[in-house]
Formats: sequence, C-alpha cells, structure tokens
Amino acid sequence: MMSQNAPQRLYLMQVGIMPEYHIPIVCYLVQTGDGRNILIDSGLPEIIPEEASDFKNGHDVIAQLAGIGLKPDDIDTVISTHYDVDHAGRHAAFTKADYVVQRAHHLDAATNPRYASIRPEWDQPIERIRLVDGDTELLPGLTLIETGGHVPGHQSVLVRLPQTGAILLTVDAVPFAAGFTREMQDDGSNPDAGAIHASTVKLLDLVEREQIDMVIFGHDMAQWQMLKEAPAFYD
Repeated sequence: MMSQNAPQRLYLMQVGIMPEYHIPIVCYLVQTGDGRNILIDSGLPEIIPEEASDFKNGHDVIAQLAGIGLKPDDIDTVISTHYDVDHAGRHAAFTKADYVVQRAHHLDAATNPRYASIRPEWDQPIERIRLVDGDTELLPGLTLIETGGHVPGHQSVLVRLPQTGAILLTVDAVPFAAGFTREMQDDGSNPDAGAIHASTVKLLDLVEREQIDMVIFGHDMAQWQMLKEAPAFYD
C-alpha cells in the first residue's frame, strides 16, 4: 500500500522551445495523495535575458498550472534540478513554496556568472530553501538523485505512481535518448564529460536495478511528441 503522501499524478508541461535545435523546454508537476503540489523546475523567465535569446517562451508554467485549476500560491514545493535559465526562470512566482536544491549546486551558483541573469528568481530567502546532499528521498515515492556533470549538483528525479509505476526524469543529466548509453560521450567540448558519463551510468544502473520502464529525457523533442502532456497526466 502506498503512503497517503506519495505521488498520485505526474503532469508534463512544455513551456517553451529552442527553435534552432527544435529542443523543448519543460517542467513537471507532482500531486500527492494528501493534496500537495510539487513543481519540478519552472521553465524560462517571462523576459528572456539577452544571452539566452535562442530560447523562446511558449505556454508558460503559470498558464499551464491555471489550466489544471492551480494558482502559484497552490505550489507547496519547487524542486530545483539546477538554476539554468531554462529551468529556474519562474521560481520567484511561487511565494508560498519551499525550494529543494542540492547544496553543491546552490553554493556553486552563489559565485558562478552562469546563473547571474536570473538570480532574483532562484536566490530566495534561505529559510525557504532546503539544501540536500546527494540522493534524497523527499517523500515516499519521490526521490532526488544527484547527477552532477551538466553542472555541479544537478539532480534528476524518480517518481513512483500507483498505476504507471516508476518514472525517471533525467532532466539535463541525459537530455536526449541517444545519450542514454554506457559508452563515453565526449566530443571534447565539455570539461566535465567524465562526470556526465558517471551520472549517466548511475541512472542506467538505477533503471536496471529497479526495472524502471519509463525514462523521460529532459529535451528530447521526438520523445516529448509521444508523451501525455498537461492537462492529461500519468497516475
């Protein structure tokens, strides 16, 4: 029997696009049996910074939540997989929520110019930020998985649903299905290729060990076109 506060529904939301590469910008909503709403990432900012001009907003997270009857104040928790502009761009809209992020990532972001353009979004009062260290069961059926490499302290998310079973959200640890392989993917452009490979193998091991049938990649348009998106859901 699943715990009352375990996940009951998972909504997938495409909130924007990177047109040149036909890459979807996405976030997720988990609803639990006891009525909690947990947002995973928040998509692009309302005004996109100049350095991120290759991204385009679409049906943003606020509008998509409204489509399933929710307001920003209904969000209890925001899981920050990381603070890139296409993942944390609307964080500040959720003024009643707590934020959950890997400590290593939050500390890196404090001095890393990569995240400076949207700092007002993710740099919330520390009393509302829960810093976690490594793999963490946030609640029964919802586990954060540290998958550094793309950036320090990146986290993926494992959601267990009553009907669908386990769904692994790789986010940017493995953005495309083609990269979900034990072979080293290194074109020389990423100095953290070794860490990316280690996190990929960690997720592959998890899928095999837990016999996970559904893996959703963070930016794979071919896959996303085959998935159920909000207001439909997985349960």
